[in-house]
Amino acid sequence: MKFSQLIIMTVIVVLTTLATASTEPLAPLVDDFNDPMNNNIGITRLFFDDQSNGGNTNTEAVVIDGLLKTTGEMVPARGQPAWSSLVLPLASMNSQADASPYDGVRIRIRVKQGNLNVSANSTEITNFDFHSAPIPVFADGKFHVVDVPFKSMKRGWSAQTKLDTRTLASLSIVAYSMKKEPVEFDIDDVSFYQD
Repeated sequence: MKFSQLIIMTVIVVLTTLATASTEPLAPLVDDFNDPMNNNIGITRLFFDDQSNGGNTNTEAVVIDGLLKTTGEMVPARGQPAWSSLVLPLASMNSQADASPYDGVRIRIRVKQGNLNVSANSTEITNFDFHSAPIPVFADGKFHVVDVPFKSMKRGWSAQTKLDTRTLASLSIVAYSMKKEPVEFDIDDVSFYQD
């Protein structure tokens, strides 16, 4: 999983370089998937899988009736985990957003198959080892509201540093697997929450 975090984060380098602070206050709702292309901040969401790095994962993400529906098959390349990543930008290109009023990320999600984590992608991290944590949901096919506290997010292979939530460029929701297996989940919304 640590290697997959490196690969996932390299695909969003464009979102985290040469960043400047946004002057707009960050609203709690990041994406309710009511627009087919853009999140609630008005920025196009991005979707990648490991095919960009020589993997064989084949996933599709579509927005239907206010849900992001992701289906496919995770197929690891030799010696590497399989992954696919939804990136939700929080600010325009070369900018960052201040999420410091919030305590974490809230996701309303239904998992049918697969393992997922969420990362908060700070412009302060230069080696792509962003702060992340598992999304603890059983694959029971039911919707669950999951709160992932910022304080639970850790870096995978680098020295642990405190996440500076004033410097977020994006959030990522990542499916991953060490073996060939199907993946299927629906996301209803992604937001920040306060305790």
